[in-house]
Amino acid sequence: MSGRDERAVLRALVDAHGRTYAEEAGIRLEDTPQPLYRLLVLAHLLSARIKGSIAVASARALYEAGLGDPRRMAAADRQERVDALGRGGYRRYDERTATQLGDGAELLTERWGGDLRRLRKEADGGVAELRRLLQEFPGIGPAGADIFLREAQRVWPEAAPYLDAKALQGAERLELPKDPDRLLSLAHGTEPAVLAAALVRAAIDDDVAEDAWSRAASS
Repeated sequence: MSGRDERAVLRALVDAHGRTYAEEAGIRLEDTPQPLYRLLVLAHLLSARIKGSIAVASARALYEAGLGDPRRMAAADRQERVDALGRGGYRRYDERTATQLGDGAELLTERWGGDLRRLRKEADGGVAELRRLLQEFPGIGPAGADIFLREAQRVWPEAAPYLDAKALQGAERLELPKDPDRLLSLAHGTEPAVLAAALVRAAIDDDVAEDAWSRAASS
């Protein structure tokens, strides 16, 4: 694919599918405790083997149930968490996830005072350390840590640009370069978080890739 075609495909992809998952979940991401915690919960849900739309709906349902901060999440009855997950359609792993969310909220409250910015401070600018610390939360593995950092790079600039393996898988599906620097150059002016979200959507949905190609061809 020529450089010009690559730019057209990437622009078409970002224009049509460059919505972050935090935005989709109604999270106005800021470097403050509640939005960061809501993002952590969303990353947890998205990392399970369920549809992204269900994970997003379930994250919204937890927030609407008043479980948008770690202290309330930890204090809630497990059945309350299960019920909220169910309202979002998250049923396959609801019992285990409800337990993990409670345990993770307790960990965040006890170790970092309920504030993920303290975890960030502990990492002292190290992205690898950020990724390791995130995986101390029950249910947050490598995929969940990647999801969190892909989105958090908007407010934690030391993590940017964060184009992880899933984002690069999307680039490969689109027949684009798998080199992060090249992708950022082709997507000149696009926020890394937006670029990453668009590429991930291409990785998990064949229709997104087809749509980007179609839009680029007709532009």
